[in-house]
Amino acid sequence: MKVLMVCLGNICRSPLAQGILEDIVRKKELDWEIDSAGTSGWHNGEQADRRSIAVAKTHGIDISKQRSRLFVKDDFSEFDLILAMDSSNYYNILKLATSEEDKEKVKLILNYSFPGENRAVPDPYYEGGFEGVYLMLENAMEKLIEMH
Repeated sequence: MKVLMVCLGNICRSPLAQGILEDIVRKKELDWEIDSAGTSGWHNGEQADRRSIAVAKTHGIDISKQRSRLFVKDDFSEFDLILAMDSSNYYNILKLATSEEDKEKVKLILNYSFPGENRAVPDPYYEGGFEGVYLMLENAMEKLIEMH
């Protein structure tokens, strides 16, 4: 299974989600590949936000080697599942889809915790805080693993 996490800048939410899922997959010895990307490309090549790195570290996860990258059309062929952090990212991803198969791969990440509610992972820059966002994502990733 190949999973891609997507937020706007790929420096806060999606790097955390990537690190959390990588940690769970490693512990469960699953053969999964996880990556993350952003829909904006504003931070291409940059490290995750220092607060995302710090909160992950408090949970025993190192995301300091991750680098931001832009979500591209080729990601549809590379990944089985594309998880958007909010509806804005979700629709920006869908705009690049070229088939129904592509569109079916795209899901809102918190629908694993709150099925059908289409909740957004808040941007920790403005609301939710980094620890709160970490806990939301951890819960969603545990549910994802249970379902697959």
